[in-house]
Amino acid sequence: MSAEDIRSLLPMVILAGGILLTLILVALKRNHKLAFITTALIILAAIAVALLQLDEKPHAIGAIIIIDRFGLYYQIILLSATLAISIFSYISLQRLFPDKRKEEYYLLLMLATLGSCMMVVSTHFISFFVSIEILTISLYTLISYYREQVKAIEAGLKYLVLAAMSSAFLLFGMALIFAASGEMSFSGLFAITAAMSGSATIMLVTGTGLMIVGIGFKLALVPFHMWAPDVYEGASSPVSAFIATVSKGGVVAFLLHFFMMADLYRYPKVMLMFMVIAVLSMLMGNLLALMQNNVKRMLAYSSIAHLGYLLVAFIAGKGMGVQAATFYITVYVITIIGAFGIITVISSSDSEATDIGAYKGLFWKRPFLAALFTIFLLSLAGIPLTAGFIGKYFLLTAGLGSAQWLLAFVLVASSVIGLFYYLRVIVAMMKQEEDNLSASNSPLVASIGGIIALTLLALLIIGLGVYPGWLIDIVKSL
Repeated sequence: MSAEDIRSLLPMVILAGGILLTLILVALKRNHKLAFITTALIILAAIAVALLQLDEKPHAIGAIIIIDRFGLYYQIILLSATLAISIFSYISLQRLFPDKRKEEYYLLLMLATLGSCMMVVSTHFISFFVSIEILTISLYTLISYYREQVKAIEAGLKYLVLAAMSSAFLLFGMALIFAASGEMSFSGLFAITAAMSGSATIMLVTGTGLMIVGIGFKLALVPFHMWAPDVYEGASSPVSAFIATVSKGGVVAFLLHFFMMADLYRYPKVMLMFMVIAVLSMLMGNLLALMQNNVKRMLAYSSIAHLGYLLVAFIAGKGMGVQAATFYITVYVITIIGAFGIITVISSSDSEATDIGAYKGLFWKRPFLAALFTIFLLSLAGIPLTAGFIGKYFLLTAGLGSAQWLLAFVLVASSVIGLFYYLRVIVAMMKQEEDNLSASNSPLVASIGGIIALTLLALLIIGLGVYPGWLIDIVKSL
């Protein structure tokens, strides 16, 4: 590997080196605050280097990795999300895990982020599989980190079993594609598959279908969604936010890279599979969320629906579809971190505020936090003047532009259904019930860092809802 290769990989090198540095610091002296500050500085350094590299020419490392604006943009989004999640993690660990060792949590958080960042620049099945396994194995432990809680252990075991099964589907699908084409690089697949016919094409489509099953588990798309609500409920709120954003964002970026470079849009059967999954995810995600009284389970089903929305742009194809998907995943990451951040901040030292009853009367006692949560929920619902509305408008434009009338109709109809359960939480916050302020009726002791992070996220949502042009320009330039 040349010096130029290492320089192009510098954001990930900083992250990997930071993991080793933090590990040494933990071995020398256990200090929760020091581990958190070190993690935040490492992530900030990686973000700064990635920003400096945005205007450089694309650099390929063999056939396995390409560092370009697309990959760097996604790395910046994922690293920024991890930075925000680390702030909420510090609050959560201090409250719910005060007497236990907390420093290893940040090692796992950075390791999972490294896997996701590797995934967005992968152009080969080998680099993709290694990166997704780094991400997945780190998540096993993160999900069950609060091991004194039975639900956390249960959630970790469920994710372990189903993630292992999804990896098996991925491997089998890759094996079939390799058997049919003799290639494992995405660009090599494009060159070879164009001339394929007969049984080779059938094997290629079957392999791609098996990979879609594996990716469907990672993204929690219907009908591969059964793990999501239990895992979101059992994991701590920051970890749930990480799964919903950094983990899924990396897989979405890989999917866009894979389909664009291999040009798998040429196969109607593959796209038909995605259309069915998109329709089912939009409808089932919203309908199942209607029946939830647990806010974390509601957000889990909501995330299923949002990934279904995103598939509308993905199916629309190159150009406008990729831009719409990238814009929407950016907005979704900001919004869902804010929603889970609110849960973290208003939770007591006994348990997380997960039941919808914990939010009754919040507006009258904690009006600022209630207003922030309202902004996040309205953005998820796609209400005008929020970033969520612009994101859905972008998706709808991409869908209609490629004549995907059914998907566009389902997107609008399911968004109307979703509006109800978001409004349920907002109405609950408006109710005057002085004796039911939180799950434990304990006073709120919110971290200043958490409040600042939530405020910045809310300002971003409103800012992008009013003036989205700057981000649209960035997305178009990728």
